[in-house]
Amino acid sequence: MKLTDEQIEIINSSGDIKINAVAGSGKTTTIIEYAASRPPQSRILYLAFNRSVKNEAVKKFAERGLHNVCVETAHSLAYRNIVYSHNYKVQSPVYRSYEISEILKLRNAGERHGEFIIANHISKFISYFCNSDAEKVGELNLCDVISDAEAQAFVSKHYSYIEDQTRIFLGKMNTGAIGITHDFYLKKFQLSSPELGFDYILFDEGQDASAAMLDVFKKQKAVKVIVGDTHQQIYGWRFAVNSLEKAGFRTYNLTRSFRFGQDIADLAMKILKWKDHFKKHDAVNISGESSVKKGKVNAVLGRTNLGLLLKAVETVNERKDIRHLYFEGNINSYTYADEGASLYDVLHLYNGKHRLIRDKIVRQMKDIKELQSYTEKTGDNQFAMIVEIVKKYGNSLPGIIRKIKGMHVEDDDRKKAEVIFSTVHRCKGMEYDTVEIVNDFMTEERIIKQAEELKKDKMSYSALTEEINLLYVAVTRTRNILIIPHELIPDNFSPSENIKIFKAETKNKNENTHSGKGRIPFEKPDFGSVKKDKTYSVDKIREKHKSAYKKWTEKEDDELTKLYCEGANLNTIAGHFKRTIGSIRARILKLELEDIYG
Repeated sequence: MKLTDEQIEIINSSGDIKINAVAGSGKTTTIIEYAASRPPQSRILYLAFNRSVKNEAVKKFAERGLHNVCVETAHSLAYRNIVYSHNYKVQSPVYRSYEISEILKLRNAGERHGEFIIANHISKFISYFCNSDAEKVGELNLCDVISDAEAQAFVSKHYSYIEDQTRIFLGKMNTGAIGITHDFYLKKFQLSSPELGFDYILFDEGQDASAAMLDVFKKQKAVKVIVGDTHQQIYGWRFAVNSLEKAGFRTYNLTRSFRFGQDIADLAMKILKWKDHFKKHDAVNISGESSVKKGKVNAVLGRTNLGLLLKAVETVNERKDIRHLYFEGNINSYTYADEGASLYDVLHLYNGKHRLIRDKIVRQMKDIKELQSYTEKTGDNQFAMIVEIVKKYGNSLPGIIRKIKGMHVEDDDRKKAEVIFSTVHRCKGMEYDTVEIVNDFMTEERIIKQAEELKKDKMSYSALTEEINLLYVAVTRTRNILIIPHELIPDNFSPSENIKIFKAETKNKNENTHSGKGRIPFEKPDFGSVKKDKTYSVDKIREKHKSAYKKWTEKEDDELTKLYCEGANLNTIAGHFKRTIGSIRARILKLELEDIYG
């Protein structure tokens, strides 16, 4: 393998350094060769961004024969040092707003559902503090990380109460009175000022590290190497900081991308120049590898779950050649908010069927408008997106989701998928032969308009910077062909052999928006046919299915509705209730589930 001059310079460097590496520039290869060039007795720590990156790195270091390299994530280090020694119980999944409200016995502060809104902001404050390098909660101001005007107004009004309750909740976790979060044990690890005992520490994906982990990293006596891409920071909403910019080390660059050609590189650089509309950005020259690679891994990348879901609907409806598809990450996660409420909970609220709602917060809402008001006061964008999906597609949704899930393949069969769907956050570090960009990213026109508004209100540009980074990351996932909406192309940029530009279709204003009355023409689920049994008798059916003629309870109807909405087939449902397929079909018709949910 021939290394570039930039890679050789990094490998031969000494002392603490930072490496700014453009997409596809071989940073992992560079880090491995850097480690290989160090004395064999050296104790080397490689810090990976997440578990999947860690597992891949373990394999690559082993293949290179580097058994002196310890591969960890920040959380795996902290877990071993904190959770075991304090005998803590880890809370998973994270605390939901209603749980925080119940634990703290919160008051509603004179607002409808105010206790849940306050709990939501307490959750944010806990995460903000735990990911920061601050020693005390009072050193931070939650309003600094809330961009939504209505949510900020709510927090300002109730700030003292939110801050006090945040301290109380942190105290309960610290004493072990309640389970601790993953963020909490990472914070406790940072506050313990650990000495890790390595000669070299290689910190990957530094642009998305938390301030807490950066603090641990910088305080080590080891030779420190931090690597990443300043323009790939897309986790600011999780309180990540651009650690590359904060580390005052000697800077090296990897500017040659082996992933794509110069035309893709030129487009990526033009998109990054949008940052000049509100601040002078650190320009980077990307040199693209010109060779065209053949392959058939096709991906559709969206900015949001909503945009991606709509594109998936359009794709499976229009392209009859697609038999298999795959969603990066768990497909079910695309229909759930972080708080745990499902798309089906919101749909039941939309239909006024409160008894079917499982999520405690959604169940408390009078109607969909009240839930929308809640999302505005909390600034919960994921929840807000689910509301928008339900408002747009209404009762067509279960049929749509069933259709998509019916085509979805498991992880082991990923290669069978004709199309892979993913949000940018879920495909971080991935690459595909062909990438189609969903038209839900911010355009240059919107960037300029929003920058003017932020300047007027003296607000931070960090969220706007991240929006541009999201499009840059999406564009640079391709190895070959990029299909991109015309609206997202910078001015005076022309298509090329590898860049296909299309104009998104505009819907007629009077066209039905699939609110539930006019449905997308999805096929009805195939419930199959029941073979006639020549020896059919009521006694024989009762012998095999003891509940066959038992009266249905309201609880069973609710369970049946849930299973139907989630796409379970008739055999599975029949087995669950110990009834015949005919009985299940009859109950589905009786409850009008096909008419209501498609």
